[in-house]
Amino acid sequence: MINLNDFTNVECLFEDDDDRLANYFRIAETVADLIGPHCEVVVHSLKNLETSVAKIVNGHMTGRTIGSPITDLGLKMLRVYQETGNLTPKAYFTHNAEGQLLKSATTIILGASGKPIGLFCLNINLSLPFSEIISTFTPDTAEVAEKTTPERFSTNSTEVILGALEQAIRDVEADPSVTQKASNKAVTKLLLERDIFEFKEATVLVAEKLGITRHAIYKYIRESKTQITSKE
Repeated sequence: MINLNDFTNVECLFEDDDDRLANYFRIAETVADLIGPHCEVVVHSLKNLETSVAKIVNGHMTGRTIGSPITDLGLKMLRVYQETGNLTPKAYFTHNAEGQLLKSATTIILGASGKPIGLFCLNINLSLPFSEIISTFTPDTAEVAEKTTPERFSTNSTEVILGALEQAIRDVEADPSVTQKASNKAVTKLLLERDIFEFKEATVLVAEKLGITRHAIYKYIRESKTQITSKE
């Protein structure tokens, strides 16, 4: 049988556990925004199981709000964790009060002490028409043109640097106000603004690809930082 005192005794929690749990609030919003209104995301706090829902996005799916209690399945998962120590989340299927089929997943959040302080739960409504679900993942032509954000998914830092360098060169070449003589400096400034020089090997790679010395890159970086500081 689950020992509620293990989860509801506030004194046993570390001071930063509230902050730790609050970090999952932002994750909940991000996941819900990514998947869409058919995905409910819930963060439970184990301080008080009777009012455990501390954050909920798209609560219309189950009718819950902040302050709703933990579910019986949530209690079961905590009991299983007590008995086995297994934290591996597993997806499962369930139904809401309206009988709609949900695919769900729950994982236990541990605090600074290594003890459970909360639950992070996802519920995706599978009863909606497939066209309605998939529409949130399929932008129309206008959205692709206006809202698409370039991002390179690289397997190593060299790819990130070279990809950013190629993009910076294209951006500079497309800017008629930048002369050929000033192009390398302009490229370096763009890379600086895009934080590419945070990578240790960036200076060497950029210098090599631009056909200039590392000292020239350092000079351009200093000058660009001075310009940025003066504008602030």
